[in-house]
Amino acid sequence: MPEPTASRPLSAQSPTLSRANKQSKAARKPRSFWRLIRNLTLSGMAVFSVFAIWFFFTPSGTRIRNIMADTVIATQHREWAKYLIGKRELDNRVAAYWSRFDEYAAKPITETAVIPTATPPAMNAGSAAGGSHATPTPTPRPLTTIEPVEGKGFKGYILSISDPKKLRIAVPAVYGKGEKVTSMVKRTGAIAGVNAGGFVDPEWKGNGFQPTGIVMSGGKLFYNDAGMDTKNHVVGIDKEGHMIAGKYSPNELLKMGMSEAVTFAPRFIVNGEGQIKSEADGWGIAPRTCMAQKADGTIMFAIIDGRQTHSIGATLYDVQKLFLERGAIIAANLDGGSSTVLVKGNEIVNKPSSEYGERFLPTAWLVFDNPQTAPIRNVWEGVDIHQIDPSKW
Repeated sequence: MPEPTASRPLSAQSPTLSRANKQSKAARKPRSFWRLIRNLTLSGMAVFSVFAIWFFFTPSGTRIRNIMADTVIATQHREWAKYLIGKRELDNRVAAYWSRFDEYAAKPITETAVIPTATPPAMNAGSAAGGSHATPTPTPRPLTTIEPVEGKGFKGYILSISDPKKLRIAVPAVYGKGEKVTSMVKRTGAIAGVNAGGFVDPEWKGNGFQPTGIVMSGGKLFYNDAGMDTKNHVVGIDKEGHMIAGKYSPNELLKMGMSEAVTFAPRFIVNGEGQIKSEADGWGIAPRTCMAQKADGTIMFAIIDGRQTHSIGATLYDVQKLFLERGAIIAANLDGGSSTVLVKGNEIVNKPSSEYGERFLPTAWLVFDNPQTAPIRNVWEGVDIHQIDPSKW
């Protein structure tokens, strides 16, 4: 009998069938790949369509879009906000904010700080007349304190100055370019410093020498880019130590006995009442420098980091809340963004967001033990400010 034939694998028994299977599998792989890509694309388009409908056509989406637009408006790339809300809406929104700022500034001030005397009496009237019970001398408060603060998405500091008369507006020492706050503090022997008013910066590099509006220091008008009766939004302190914020002309400020002042806006706390009613009206998310005063005369500066991983920034509504929680009766916005900086002991306390490092600025709020002797002179004296060309800095 012939020997039985050993069984063979299917591939060995049918080479043609094996090749067909391989070709079929090879053909299915590209089809499966492109099917996956198609499904992912369709899913992505569906998600994007749902997001776009929510983002552009619902109240909640519009609120987020407006906050994002305000955040862009607060940067040097203001025009980019038109891609979120359109050019016409961008112009309307900016105009509406300035109109609202004017409304905030027009509210009458009925509550002002009570500035304590420099040296409170050590004894009461009974002891002065020979009484046996002396009133202990109050423990003097430290001139400056720094408190870390944080909120949803932001971190920063509040610098408090117990005596408002210890503050001066400092300006650059050399004509033609601004000066870093660290340099101003070191050069003048100040205790601490915070950036102050706005300035012309066409190249957006922070080489600030030409302020906007007015600058006052030591009761003198250092700078004014308009008429003496032209009103500007100002933030400052009068000779009695009261914080003044609102819309005033240089002539009005001089008559009021203003000591230190710069131009910026808005005033957002008046008579202990916050003017900004919602986060949506908080002028976007950004680094912030703001100033406030408590009923006992204490000046507070909020310095909030932004545009960084540890702190994206705050709205003015956020800062308003911080101030109201600490008893502010008046508060106003100062220049923020990449200019925001807090200096203490010749060191930068916060983390400025400028890609060029600490900015060169035209003005800073400085704290002194003896502000009357501070070496601050008017760098714009005798200068035709209309001949300054900031684009060449």
